[in-house]
Amino acid sequence: MRLSYQSDKVFWRNTATRAVLVLLSVALIVWFLPRNQAQHFIYSVGKPWLYGSLYADFDFPVYKSDEAKKAEEDSIAKTFQPYFNYNAGVETEQLQKFHADFEKNAHALPKEVINIIADRLHHFYQTGIINTPQYNKLAQDTASLIKVVSTNQATSMQTRHFYSTISAYEQLMHDEALQGHRVTLQRCNLNNYIEPNLLYDSARSQTELNDLLSGIAQASDMIYAGQKIIDRGDMVDEQLERTLSSLEQELTRRESNKREIKSILIGQILYVTILVALFTIYLTLFKKNYFDDQTSNAMLYMMIIIFPILVSLLVKHNLLSIFIIPFAMVPIFVRTFMDENTAFMTHVTMVLLCAVAVKYQYEFIIIELVAGMVAIYSLRKLMNRSQIFLTALLVTVACCLTYFALQLIQNSHTSEAFDDMYKHFIASGILLLLSYPFMLLIEKVFGFVSDVTLFELSNTNKGLLRQLSEEAPGTFQHSITVGNLAAEVANKIGADSLLVRTGALYHDIGKMKNPVYFTENQAGVNPLQNINEIDGAKIITNHVTDGIKLAEENNIPDKIKAFISTHHGNGVAKYFYIKYKNEHPDEEVDRSLFAYPGPNPETREQALLMMCDAVEAASRSLQEYSEKNIRELIDKIIDKQVSDGFFSDCRITFRDIKTAKETLTRRLMSIYHTRIQYPELKKDEQKTVKTENDAQENTTKTNENESENTKNDA
Repeated sequence: MRLSYQSDKVFWRNTATRAVLVLLSVALIVWFLPRNQAQHFIYSVGKPWLYGSLYADFDFPVYKSDEAKKAEEDSIAKTFQPYFNYNAGVETEQLQKFHADFEKNAHALPKEVINIIADRLHHFYQTGIINTPQYNKLAQDTASLIKVVSTNQATSMQTRHFYSTISAYEQLMHDEALQGHRVTLQRCNLNNYIEPNLLYDSARSQTELNDLLSGIAQASDMIYAGQKIIDRGDMVDEQLERTLSSLEQELTRRESNKREIKSILIGQILYVTILVALFTIYLTLFKKNYFDDQTSNAMLYMMIIIFPILVSLLVKHNLLSIFIIPFAMVPIFVRTFMDENTAFMTHVTMVLLCAVAVKYQYEFIIIELVAGMVAIYSLRKLMNRSQIFLTALLVTVACCLTYFALQLIQNSHTSEAFDDMYKHFIASGILLLLSYPFMLLIEKVFGFVSDVTLFELSNTNKGLLRQLSEEAPGTFQHSITVGNLAAEVANKIGADSLLVRTGALYHDIGKMKNPVYFTENQAGVNPLQNINEIDGAKIITNHVTDGIKLAEENNIPDKIKAFISTHHGNGVAKYFYIKYKNEHPDEEVDRSLFAYPGPNPETREQALLMMCDAVEAASRSLQEYSEKNIRELIDKIIDKQVSDGFFSDCRITFRDIKTAKETLTRRLMSIYHTRIQYPELKKDEQKTVKTENDAQENTTKTNENESENTKNDA
């Protein structure tokens, strides 16, 4: 009864999780979808109109192009006169400050010089001083005008009539009446008494400029109801392009005001819900391991959410062609980190979700489905970076050919098929090359490990593996052998051979801390013989935790660290455990003192490593390497692992275990096969052979001497 209750609880919790995930995905996608039903056309300047005759159903203005409006705005901004407020108090304040400073230091300058300087400062302030950066900006146009506001009156004046703070100071320093005191004046810091008294009024200037810009007419022409806009086959020029664009804007504006917006929203919610729900059902029924894994789940749903949102934003704001977006990234990522079936289903779902937001769904769906299939087929196994380049090239070619075929079907003249779409496909192919750096980002964020990364990690000439080969050569050779055994078994049962081989190379790196305590690294002396069982077991079991620490310090991925922690599972150091129990028969032994930290294997690959590791280590102790002995050893070890429950948490079958036993038996027999013993020569035959060898050696020496004499003569 209790078990049934727990099962129901898990079922409803999983159901609730799936429902929340679907609802959240639907909400995010629908929120960004454009909600208008305005009619859209595909057209380009200089290309023929591919549709029938188009007539206006209502009056609408022909809006000016952005370039035309920008030119008018620039013209107004160029002739605009900014406002500057005249502040008479600045002169009074600065002159008082000047007199006060130099009265304290009367010996610095003669009184007549002080009076001249005060007179020049008065002249500058009466003329007007502007902040230097503002003055330089205004003075770029020698005819520029500003409006000076004084006593509530604004007067237009040319900028060149005023001083900047720097020009006023320079004129003061070069004044003829002060030339004899120039050196003294340079030490007086007269620039401290020159401050701008014409202050820029930003609020008033901006308000005035906005009023002028708002007066620009948005339309340059008017189209009336019933008027023909364009005929089929007519060339689209710039004027017609503006007319058609204005028609689409007006259609969008009119549709956005209709009550049908509610029905559009309901339709979008229903459409997106159906697709996301079907995708969720696929994962639940056929890829439960992905759906139960949070990281895999997060990446898959992120893929089907991000691209529809991106398409919606481009369509809403009319930024770029949606065909520039490299949609084939989705199947590339999913294929690399998961499998081809899930990659195809994810890509189809994503494309259909994007289609509801695009203007031309038929072409979009067909072209992007082809692109996705080509991406999946070309990346059956990602081994190196060049494959991404090849995939991008193939996807680009496939998109171009598919679009060309569609144009041939829809048009009578093939020349019409060549337009800017091909540029968009090429741009998308170039952006597809970013898949590789994004792939590295996904690995870091979600904890996935690509085949390229596994190849790099399995390089024994650098990093931890090189250190292992130098500090613990016996362990290194053991790891290589275990990796080869596990990889072959993985190939037989359809597991990831590259992953298990890489994991095997790293599973014993913790032994580098105390390599001499492990038999494969010993040269006749075993230091564990003088250590009690509990301490010995601790030294042996600690190689797991030491390996995890080393892996974390060297940024080894979590998938590889899992092999380190699970290759002994929750087992015990049997030698010390059994020995301790035999020596203390009446004592209740604490198993945790001899246990490895675990956990038990959680994947088939981890289970294979546990089997191969134990079998390879135990096979070294066999006295005779016959098929019977090897088979019995393998059966004994693996059957014990199964009975101890080491494989209860992973998806390995009895058929997989049987295949593993057969493969390991065959491989170990080939490794430890009996060599043919060569017969020894009898004494008489040995003398004969020795005589023949001596004669042959004398002949060789004679030939060498003759050759050397010939070289000397030459």
